[in-house]
Amino acid sequence: MSNEIVPVDPIIEEESKPQKQSSAFSHGRGEDESKGVTKSLTYGECSSSGSGGYVSEVFNSERLPPTLASEIQRFLRVANMLEWKAPRVAYLCRFHAFEIAHNLDRNSTGRGVRQFKTLLLERLERDEETTKTTRQEQSDLRELKRVYDENRRYINQHAGAFDFENSHGEKLIDACIIASVLYEVLKTVTAGPQALADRDSIQAKSELFAYNILPLDHGGIQQAIMKFPEIKAAIAVVRNVRGLPSAQNFQKRGGFLDLFEFLQYSFGFQKENVANQKEHLVLLLANVLIRQPQKQSSTLKPVDTATDDLMRKFFKNYTNWCKFLGRKSNIRLPYVKQDAQQYKILYIGLYLLIWGEAANLRFMPECLCYIFHHMAYELHGMLTGAVSMTTGDTVMPAYGGSYESFLSNVVTPIYKVIYEEAEKSKSGTADHSTWRNYDDLNEFFWSPDCFQIGWPMRLEHDFFCTKSPKKCKLKIPKTAKEKRKGKGIEDEEQGLNEENLEEKREPKWLGKTNFVEIRSFWQIFRSFDRMWSFFILSLQAMIIMACHDVGSPLQVLEAVILEDIMSIFITSALLKLIQAILDITFTWKARNTMDLSQKRRQVLRLAIAVIWTIVLPVIYAHSRRKYTCYSTQYGSWLGEWCYSSYMVAVVIYLMTNAVDLVLFFVPAVSKYIEISNWRICRMISRWIQPRLYVGRGMQETQVSLFKYTFFWILVLSTKLLFSYTFEIKPLIAPTRLIMKIGVKAYDWHELFPEVRSNAGAIVAVWAPIIVVYFMDTQIWYSVYCTVFGGLYGILHHLGEVSKSEVLDQKFVLVWNQIISTFRSEDLISNREMDLMIIPTSGLFSGIIRWPIFLLANKFSTAVRIARDFVGKDEKLFRKIRKDEYMYFALKECYESVKYILEILIVGDVEKRVISSIINEIEGSIKDSSFLKDFKMSELPALQAKFVELLELLVEGDENQYGKVVEVLQDIFELVTNDMMANGHRILDLIEPSQDLFEPQLFESAAGKTSVYFPLPDDGPLNEQIKRVHLLLTVKDKAMDIPENLEARRRISFFATSLFMDMPSAPEVRSMLSFSVITPHYMEDINFSMKELQSSKGQVSIIFYMQKIFPDEWKNFLERMGYQNLNELIDDSKEEEIRNWASFRGQTLSRTVRGMMYYREAFKLQALLERPENKDILEDAIERSNPKLSAELDALADMKFTYVISCQMFGSQKASGDPRAEDIKDLMRRYPALRVAYIEEKEEIVGDKPQKVYSSVLAKAVNNFDQVIYRIKLPGPPIIGEGKPENQNHAIIFTRGEALQTIDMNQDNYLEEALKVRNLLQEFLQNHGRRPPTILGLREHVFTGSVSSLAWFMSYQETSFVTIGQRLLANPLRVRFHYGHPDIFDRVFHITRGGISKASKTINLSEDVFAGFNSTLRRGCITYHEYLQVGKGRDVGLNQISKFEAKVANGNSEQTLSRDIHRLGRQFDFFRMLSCYFTTIGFYFSSMISVIGIYVFLYGQLYLVLSGLQKALLVKARMQNIESLETALASQSFIQLGLLTGLPMVMEIGLERGFLTALKDFVLMQLQLAAVFFTFSLGTKTHYYGRTIMHGGAKYIPTGRKVVVFHASFTQNYRLYSRSHFVKGFELLLLLVVYDLFRRSYQSSMAYVLITYSVWFMTITWLFAPFLFNPSGFDWDKIVDDWKGWNKWIKEQGGIGIQQDKSWHSWWNDEQAHLRRSGYGARLFEILLSLRFFLYQYGLVYHLDISQQSKNFLVYVLSWVVILAVFFTVKAVNLGRQLFSANYHLMYRFFKAFLFLSVLSVVITLSYICELSLKDVIVCSLAFLPTGWGLILVAQAVRPLIENTGFWQFTEVLAQAYDYGMGSVLFAPIAILAWLPIISAFQTRFLFNQAFNRHLQIQPILAGKKKQR
Repeated sequence: MSNEIVPVDPIIEEESKPQKQSSAFSHGRGEDESKGVTKSLTYGECSSSGSGGYVSEVFNSERLPPTLASEIQRFLRVANMLEWKAPRVAYLCRFHAFEIAHNLDRNSTGRGVRQFKTLLLERLERDEETTKTTRQEQSDLRELKRVYDENRRYINQHAGAFDFENSHGEKLIDACIIASVLYEVLKTVTAGPQALADRDSIQAKSELFAYNILPLDHGGIQQAIMKFPEIKAAIAVVRNVRGLPSAQNFQKRGGFLDLFEFLQYSFGFQKENVANQKEHLVLLLANVLIRQPQKQSSTLKPVDTATDDLMRKFFKNYTNWCKFLGRKSNIRLPYVKQDAQQYKILYIGLYLLIWGEAANLRFMPECLCYIFHHMAYELHGMLTGAVSMTTGDTVMPAYGGSYESFLSNVVTPIYKVIYEEAEKSKSGTADHSTWRNYDDLNEFFWSPDCFQIGWPMRLEHDFFCTKSPKKCKLKIPKTAKEKRKGKGIEDEEQGLNEENLEEKREPKWLGKTNFVEIRSFWQIFRSFDRMWSFFILSLQAMIIMACHDVGSPLQVLEAVILEDIMSIFITSALLKLIQAILDITFTWKARNTMDLSQKRRQVLRLAIAVIWTIVLPVIYAHSRRKYTCYSTQYGSWLGEWCYSSYMVAVVIYLMTNAVDLVLFFVPAVSKYIEISNWRICRMISRWIQPRLYVGRGMQETQVSLFKYTFFWILVLSTKLLFSYTFEIKPLIAPTRLIMKIGVKAYDWHELFPEVRSNAGAIVAVWAPIIVVYFMDTQIWYSVYCTVFGGLYGILHHLGEVSKSEVLDQKFVLVWNQIISTFRSEDLISNREMDLMIIPTSGLFSGIIRWPIFLLANKFSTAVRIARDFVGKDEKLFRKIRKDEYMYFALKECYESVKYILEILIVGDVEKRVISSIINEIEGSIKDSSFLKDFKMSELPALQAKFVELLELLVEGDENQYGKVVEVLQDIFELVTNDMMANGHRILDLIEPSQDLFEPQLFESAAGKTSVYFPLPDDGPLNEQIKRVHLLLTVKDKAMDIPENLEARRRISFFATSLFMDMPSAPEVRSMLSFSVITPHYMEDINFSMKELQSSKGQVSIIFYMQKIFPDEWKNFLERMGYQNLNELIDDSKEEEIRNWASFRGQTLSRTVRGMMYYREAFKLQALLERPENKDILEDAIERSNPKLSAELDALADMKFTYVISCQMFGSQKASGDPRAEDIKDLMRRYPALRVAYIEEKEEIVGDKPQKVYSSVLAKAVNNFDQVIYRIKLPGPPIIGEGKPENQNHAIIFTRGEALQTIDMNQDNYLEEALKVRNLLQEFLQNHGRRPPTILGLREHVFTGSVSSLAWFMSYQETSFVTIGQRLLANPLRVRFHYGHPDIFDRVFHITRGGISKASKTINLSEDVFAGFNSTLRRGCITYHEYLQVGKGRDVGLNQISKFEAKVANGNSEQTLSRDIHRLGRQFDFFRMLSCYFTTIGFYFSSMISVIGIYVFLYGQLYLVLSGLQKALLVKARMQNIESLETALASQSFIQLGLLTGLPMVMEIGLERGFLTALKDFVLMQLQLAAVFFTFSLGTKTHYYGRTIMHGGAKYIPTGRKVVVFHASFTQNYRLYSRSHFVKGFELLLLLVVYDLFRRSYQSSMAYVLITYSVWFMTITWLFAPFLFNPSGFDWDKIVDDWKGWNKWIKEQGGIGIQQDKSWHSWWNDEQAHLRRSGYGARLFEILLSLRFFLYQYGLVYHLDISQQSKNFLVYVLSWVVILAVFFTVKAVNLGRQLFSANYHLMYRFFKAFLFLSVLSVVITLSYICELSLKDVIVCSLAFLPTGWGLILVAQAVRPLIENTGFWQFTEVLAQAYDYGMGSVLFAPIAILAWLPIISAFQTRFLFNQAFNRHLQIQPILAGKKKQR
């Protein structure tokens, strides 16, 4: 018996006998329950009886179990479509869906399957009888066939009209979907049980509309895109199957349809991958083909050229790889040109299919090269019919062409290695050296050893081993062994004999490849050793020169001085030794994969470094001051020339660098040596650097080299001159003085009394200078960056606009479209739109009709000038002509009035009168007697009358006819009587012709009208009347229109950008095609009405939006035609409200709207390029032309694709998340939008659910999401960093030659989209040595208009993305990719690892690694300022700090990365400097600047407490050291944000004027910008330093909500405690102690001058979070914060309790980085913690109780006191535990006893040992740091003491410290909150931008809703 439910009605129209069948429902429900369901299907009877009428109701077809959705969704959707039209057929479709669901999961084990089947079964039972009454045929089968035939007929009738009628198109799509589904149902009903097994073959027909851009497999649909000749040509090339092997060899019926089908059956690629890549290649080929020059001689030529172009692009990396490994390329082409073209397409297709199915292997480009290498060999063997020498059979693919063979046998084994290695990373917390990341696995294929893996791949090879040697025992599948033995593929490139391999050898883990990411600050020295060596040697040389008092450069040539200076080469040798040791140490764990020559090189370099380190000092000591001298010619500047044997040794030592120096000046030769395979070249390059596949041949042109060398010579010269003059030389004299003074009496117990020359004092004085010396290059770089960037801007005329003498008609149409977009975005009002639109009708020739906002007030001004003018006509004319806009306004008004009167006046007499007046006017102007013939004083009155007339004409009310006549008569009288000197001549014209009884002028009589009113409904005429009316009445200034600041900014930038240098734009059809990809995770798509109206203690989002964007809200209401929000809600306009609010937040819908402007721009430009005349263009824009629209859509589809990679869309759909519906809504709104998502589906295998992952591409078809491609993945794709892997899974669905990466918080504008054609042309131009691979673009931060913090961030970003990146790209040539909206050369990057890197943690800043990778692989990255994209940024301090922390974490991981190491090593010296100071150098310099303050203060603390400073100042009378002041001033330069401030001022000056820039800079300082930047410095420093040492870097979500909110005190403390507050308190303690003990001998002014910046930093780090916290000084919120703080600090932690709920949970989370640290990092933490014990050691000797004793016993006794205090606290704690509950009185006595004991001890000490109050204060200052130091040490050694009582005591102590610090911080805030003026002041400086825009910020801060 069959287990299927099979209806037995045959498809022919005749009765059949009933047959029995077993029920599919019997597994889930009882037999009786199922009978009712199957009854009508079994017997097919027509029953008119029923239990009631049928009620139509749809069944939810969208929320389905993941295991079933892809199989049954189409049936349920069609059922809903037919619910009202054919209920019985809808029932049968649901029935069929139930059958499929039941067969897929009989036991209902899948997630949600049982509930779904129950619901569907209940619905079927309900509808089974009731739907019978609705069918029109006798049986179900005939009813099915009737509906099926109806839809087939509709398809046949309307298929041809599909392109032209949208309504027909939608119905046709519905009909095709219904027909395909009903076909499958009919097929199942009539074919029997086996039909369900054949469902896959039927499904191909059911997905008739499941195509992406090209309906390649659906020939019945004649889309416009398929008619393009280039598409036809490309398809013809792909379908050229002539000469392919027979399809019978691959068990295929019939021949191959195209080359991709041949590849599919040959290698076992997935069908949908084949369909995806086939469309991909056809579009690529077509787009390249259209740009080829068309020659008449041969039709084949352009296709060949296009194919060759693609071959070069796709296989450049592969051929380089083969060359590098010394292998012959397996791309082999026949000599016959036509066959060669077929081979090329097959090779490209093969690579694309490998890439399309490679999943996470796409991050490993050379791994893909390896796979392609072997498969290309097999492909060539099949095509040529080659015979295997081993087996004697024809060469066939090793893995065959079975279903999913490639995925299972090739991709999955390698993917498993990636997955298991990623698992070992423990979510990025494990040490980098313990697991292999993507780079390690890919770099294995840079070695010839990779060919040992073989083909078929040997899964027992070490590469596949992921565990330690003992555990790594691989079981090799039997089939794989058989394949290897049976196939024996003779790949001569492989160089392996499969039979001889030791299969039984136990595999071992290979370890890291080429590089090990080790957490150490030594990585910075190792990567940039040349820079550090230069700085160290320069420092040594300058100190020597200063000691010799060198005042002139010629003095350096003196033998003694020169020899001493040359001692720096001893240091150089030592540094090279350190470098050699570091190289061996840091690559030790990569030794298994390291090339033998590389190992030899490292050992040899170490040996040579050791030899030189010994030889140079020995020779120097032996030959010092022993010279051989020669006298030069008389009068020579050299004088006597002397040298020693040491100098000769140095010359020999430097010979090794001579080659480098020569090659530096000849970059072309250097490049050739690096990329050449000649043995001598390989030897030279291998000695200089390890020979790796990347990082070779990166040299720039000679011109570029000169430019950035000149830049850095200037920077370094200035830096060294400054350091020598102001830092080093002034220190020499004080140093000598310190060394002379013999200090014997110290103020403490000196531990090293035998040390001479006061070495401690010298170190304390010199240390901060040395630290600043290594930091201040960053300052000089910033200064020169500002200067050079500014000069570049001036030379390229940035911000300048030229005037145009002609307004092109096409530009007018484009301009009007831009203004219409402004209106649709609610940036401008209807009135402003009228003022900004340019008229399209050419009524007047020779007049430029500028938009009215440019002519605004010009007419009125001209009237005033003429009225008051005294002089000659010529002078007046020149005065008016001087202002071109005024002249054009006057001329247009005059011509318009003539034109209007010509139509308005129809009477003969009246016409003659008007004509005469006009003749008089024009005659007077011609004779230059206008001022003489007309009185100008009446012009304002005439203007008023004309305004009145125009208003009547605009209204067009018939009842106002008399009024029009009166106004005309008034005008006539005014002109003739009051203005014209010869007005009587006009009156003479009418008086003879008028009798006594005739009507007056302009009046009607005897059925004749003199005035044609109302005027005809003519578009151009009405438009002109309105325009003239506006010209006469508008009083606004041009600068005030539009009112909206964002609209002004956009117009301004668009206007200026048009005059920048940009390539000429080709026609849309000839432009480069491109895609945009946007990764999306769980961010907002659209705000829901619930979100908009919910306040959650703050203001609602919609209320916030109304207050922040009041003008846009007003414009929105005007556009919608409503008065307020309530009216909109009442009229069900929620969707419009949601969109309006979402377009002002950082939402996905805003991004999608912006990116789809590209498509709109291309369609508009393509329309304007058409050869039709202007009228047709205007008509096409204003009216819909279906045929034209279809052609434009097709062209846009060919050129532009937008894919959103919605990672969670699949799970959101399954769970019913409203965000899924929002995404669907976006797809419906933008039909060209594509959504890629990861489908996580459960398949039932052996009654157990097994997860299957797929990459899915979907589009909207008739309001449903339609799956286009579903490509199965080897496993979960998100195993590293989420964002790059989300991009990676979707990148296969992108199209085109370029790819733009856009984040979901970005925006775009139509006017910018219009310029993208020009931008893409940059890819075809050389920028230096090579064409660009990444085009950098400018960003505008659109969130900087509200709070001051947002403004600071906006300006900081602006300075970086403009002047900073301008300099990085040219001349420095080190611009990378910074997560901005850059455009990638798509083919270049998909063949070289993609557009980002994804290894966990190390690639946290995934975007920048795309730039590193591109540069290392000989790419070129440029920057272009003529196009900008919007960008949202964080607006609150907490959000900004999280962002800064994320970037600092990312930079610290970059510091450890192989990419930075290789750039630092492979770049030439000056480009290496550029790379350092523009990447990690900025963060390291910031950290050094903070360290400098600590070094300075601890040095001063040492001098003060030891008594050395007193001795130096009193005995030697040594005053302030200038160098210290210089060093601290340099530090404050970084601290106060001046590094970003200078470029910012320069850029604003270039774009908006330097006065504006200066005003903005001063205003920023008044709004405490310096406080913000100083605080930000602390964030960068903390996270950068901590992450390098301990790791723990992770993505920190900052949140992109729009509402500015108050952060609680607890929240601020948690976020900033360790990064700022603790450090702030430490600095405060240092300053206080320093101040206390220097007072007796140092002036206060000197103290202030030295420490003012430190005090500023201290106060900033302690109080900035509360200063920038909205409502931070509101008393009610202060009270709530205090309660929350106390609750948080006392709450017990535990499992599951979040850190925002309990101090204990937070404290444990704060130590997470230490738990992951190695012993070295823990030891480093302990050593750093020792600084806190210095206070106690120094201060106890200054106590009165010590009685000036310097015995070490005093220090020991201080520890006894500390222990006594600890024991006392422990006793109280113990007493609480023992007595507080049951013996309360005893506990009180115990506490009293302890109190009295302590008090008696204190009193006794005060009497006997002279303990004073000062001693108590000093003890506090001494013991508080000691306690904190003990806590830090305990945290570092936690694993040793965690299970002891010490750890519990540490917890209690740490809690007490945190409570104390919190209380100290809270006290001043609470005090200031009492003063109302403080809160008002804070609100003003925090929201100054909002106040300046007259925004209502107070209601937002109050958190109360106002009446709408």
